[in-house]
Amino acid sequence: MMKGSRATVLTFAEKCKTILSSNWQGTLNTVKADAKGSKEEIYSSKVKYFVKKGRPYIWVPEGDLHNVVKTAAESLREAIISEGEAIKKFSYSVSGILCSSNFSSTSHGENLQELLDEDQQYMIYKFDISSITYIEGKGSSHEVDLKDMEESKADPLSLFSASLIDGINQSEARRRALMILCATYLNKNVKDVVVVSIDRKGVDLLGKVVGPMTDVGSRECEWKELRLVLTEEAGDVETFCRRLVEMEKKALKNVAEFSGLPSNPIATDRPELDV
Repeated sequence: MMKGSRATVLTFAEKCKTILSSNWQGTLNTVKADAKGSKEEIYSSKVKYFVKKGRPYIWVPEGDLHNVVKTAAESLREAIISEGEAIKKFSYSVSGILCSSNFSSTSHGENLQELLDEDQQYMIYKFDISSITYIEGKGSSHEVDLKDMEESKADPLSLFSASLIDGINQSEARRRALMILCATYLNKNVKDVVVVSIDRKGVDLLGKVVGPMTDVGSRECEWKELRLVLTEEAGDVETFCRRLVEMEKKALKNVAEFSGLPSNPIATDRPELDV
């Protein structure tokens, strides 16, 4: 389990499961064993996969050199259809962010559809996990207990997290809104900020934080990792976007009360996250 406050961050097992579910492509490394059982050669290639009931299913082109065992595929078509149906039901606050993202690069369905459309033949393998390590951004690693991994669930935002992150980062207005949230909720003065990851409990940010005054009378900026915790957990994408907007409205109100400015800025200038 992760040390520290469990109320505001995911466990390492949850993070691993979420990363697995958020993505659709990875590097597969397999070991070629000779008659004596020695492992002299490692073959690596990029493969696409999707996750069903917590287990990855890997698409390997026919004739590839990986030494693994075979299994099934119709569930992929169902998963792609299910993603499309979910997108159609999203409110404007969610679809607006998705439209700002490079959807063809960040959508599971867009990236996995080619596996059903292409003429190339694939072998499909079920991937059984024997060990797993979570590596943090700064390089430190943590071995994850397989039982914890089995019992944990992917974060409910994972399917659309890449598109949401990209949609927020591509919008200057939404990033300005995040700067206001950093000032209000984290007491950090940031000149710029980007989203690194999201989950039901909050948002991991990389902020260009303004430092203290130097001897020469200037302030230096430094990029730092920040964690913005939601006021309440978000069990789905709609709730996540709504929580951010609610937090922003409260932050803008606090700024208005402190500065004496009107608490109702012009809508077109307002950096709301759902615009």
